[in-house]
Amino acid sequence: MLQKFILTTIVLYATFFSNLQAQTREELEKQRQDLKKEIEETENLLNQNKVRTKENLLQYNLISKKVNLQDRVIDNINHDLNILDNNLYLIAKDIHRYDRLLDTLKQEYAKSMVYAYKNRSSYDFLNFIFSASNFNDAIKRISYLKSYRTYREMQGNNILHTQELRKSRMKDLGVAKDQKTEVLEVQNKEKVILETQKKEKDRVISELKKQGKQLNKQIAAKQKQMQKVNNAIAAAIKRAQEEARKEALAKASAEKERVRLEALKNSKSADNKNVTTTAKTNTESNSRTTTPAPVKRESILLNDENIALNASFEKNRGTLPWPLDRGLILMHYGKNSLPSGTVMDVTSVTISSDIGSNVKSVFDGTVTAVQPVEDMTVVIIQHGRYFTTYSNLSGVQVRKGQDVKTGQVLGKVAANFDGVGAIDFYISNENSNYDPEKWLKRR
Repeated sequence: MLQKFILTTIVLYATFFSNLQAQTREELEKQRQDLKKEIEETENLLNQNKVRTKENLLQYNLISKKVNLQDRVIDNINHDLNILDNNLYLIAKDIHRYDRLLDTLKQEYAKSMVYAYKNRSSYDFLNFIFSASNFNDAIKRISYLKSYRTYREMQGNNILHTQELRKSRMKDLGVAKDQKTEVLEVQNKEKVILETQKKEKDRVISELKKQGKQLNKQIAAKQKQMQKVNNAIAAAIKRAQEEARKEALAKASAEKERVRLEALKNSKSADNKNVTTTAKTNTESNSRTTTPAPVKRESILLNDENIALNASFEKNRGTLPWPLDRGLILMHYGKNSLPSGTVMDVTSVTISSDIGSNVKSVFDGTVTAVQPVEDMTVVIIQHGRYFTTYSNLSGVQVRKGQDVKTGQVLGKVAANFDGVGAIDFYISNENSNYDPEKWLKRR
């Protein structure tokens, strides 16, 4: 029974782990196919951009992305090889375990066969039974002999079953070795592709460095443009604060006047002058005691109308839709090292897409500004105390003061300094700027 239990445990363990490995390899294969698809899309964008006479930042970012994706493909293959190596090790371990189990089973079976041979005569069989001290003992001896015969048959079946399992694992071993050979061939091909892509990246970097003066001019112009946009954002926030402050004061004044008029109305119903005087005194007292205290807000920009919108915007951090249906990030929030060696510190995220693509609002809000900055248009939308800014637009379809919904088209993508389509996207409040990529949903 113990041998049967051990054998069953080994079979179940091997089957479970084999299924687990297969499932993991399937996931890796799906991930690899997704990466290859993304590489293909990047390659198409790169080919479209290559029609330009000079290399640009978009081309550099595209080839960099392509190299990074290819690196991930090779990492994916390395994980696959690790799984196959583990699988090979476990199969070999199972085979070795089966070999030891077969040796044990064969030895036990041989002993039982020798014993059966030595006691093969009918005389010995009858002598064993009739030497019992009583009838019950004889019955037990007969049962024992039957059990012993069944045990020998089970030993033989276990040996045959174990041999079949060993044969099956040997077959699995051959399949796993063939799979590893195939994956190694794929790995070598992908490494060759990676080397080619790295050479192309080095070439683009070299060409960009040759354009040093022109690139420096573009960078300086870009920084000047971004500063103007930042100033526009700061001015829009300041105007919004002033309007919110005036609105709060107006509401407070209107409420105070309402209380005063109500008290005055009550005082006129008095019958005599003394009562009137008393009512007047009470009016002054009521105006001091019944006027509701202003609600303390986290920001002057928050009011009863937009406080829920503000909370909803904060709640959707990390899940906001992208302002473009498709696009590639050219520059991230913070410090960006450019091919020329220059480091740009930006407060937005620059997203490239086809010129004329729709730019959409990432959340419900109110347009607080639509203004030109140099030769482009900037749209600023308020979401409670937060503001999203969409820079480098053309064909703007909204106006100041208009309420917009999530996904509503604001305008079109315009060309940047390199002549490629791109927008700068900002998220701000009255205190600081935020990294937009941490607010947008992962692609």
